[in-house]
Amino acid sequence: MDKKEDQADVSAEALLKVMEKLRSPEGCPWDRQQTHETLKLYLAEECAELIDAIDNDDQDGICEELGDVLMNIVFNCVIANEKGHFHFNDVLAGIISKMIRRHPHVFGDAKAESADDVVIVWEKIKQREKQHRAVAESVLDGIPRSLSALLTARAAQRKAAKYGFDWSSEAQIMEKIDEELAELKAAMTSGNQEHVDEEIGDVLFSMVNLIRFRDRATPEDLLNAATRKFKTRFQYIEKELKAAGKTLPGASLEEMEMLWQEAKRNQ
Repeated sequence: MDKKEDQADVSAEALLKVMEKLRSPEGCPWDRQQTHETLKLYLAEECAELIDAIDNDDQDGICEELGDVLMNIVFNCVIANEKGHFHFNDVLAGIISKMIRRHPHVFGDAKAESADDVVIVWEKIKQREKQHRAVAESVLDGIPRSLSALLTARAAQRKAAKYGFDWSSEAQIMEKIDEELAELKAAMTSGNQEHVDEEIGDVLFSMVNLIRFRDRATPEDLLNAATRKFKTRFQYIEKELKAAGKTLPGASLEEMEMLWQEAKRNQ
């Protein structure tokens, strides 16, 4: 059976009515207790699960997690409407208007022949929009506080790069990374732990700059990929030790290193 046949009404309006019912006096006690603040964690978790599904190319999972994210969005809209702030339709109207306004090359007379042209058009429109808002003290203002540290660093670097404060080649960034590594080694030799912490941060920031400059993947994507690789190899160690009747606490570092190298060869 087609998934669309499972329910008579699968519109956004139907989901809105479900969430309004859950928030009503005849609804769910847990749902009635939620606020914008309490829903933040759940929204973050659902977004993370959606990203996992995308990374795993799990189409059924992507479909399900998109639904969970959408439910959280509608849930927040229902709460806002109860307080007289805005309605779900206001959110729809706002994003529809924004997408049309920011794509004059599709809905208007502007020209954009490439993705780079689109970015230029998009930025010009955003700048015009900002003129009607409070004047920012810095071009770095506006970076979401809830971004991860890696994505916050990337966002700050990208904003600065728009104004020409950027490297001209990957080789230059590699030289900067070498410089920061040398400073980290010097700090470790000095024994000043606060200085070591600072230099580790500088190394990480420089690595993010290289990733951002290459413009292939985000630092979050690459670190997650490296972590998944580590997990696969370490789980191989666990599996092989268990097959040999051994445990992690009972294994030597030499045994674990040998199995680690086997896992690398197998990959």
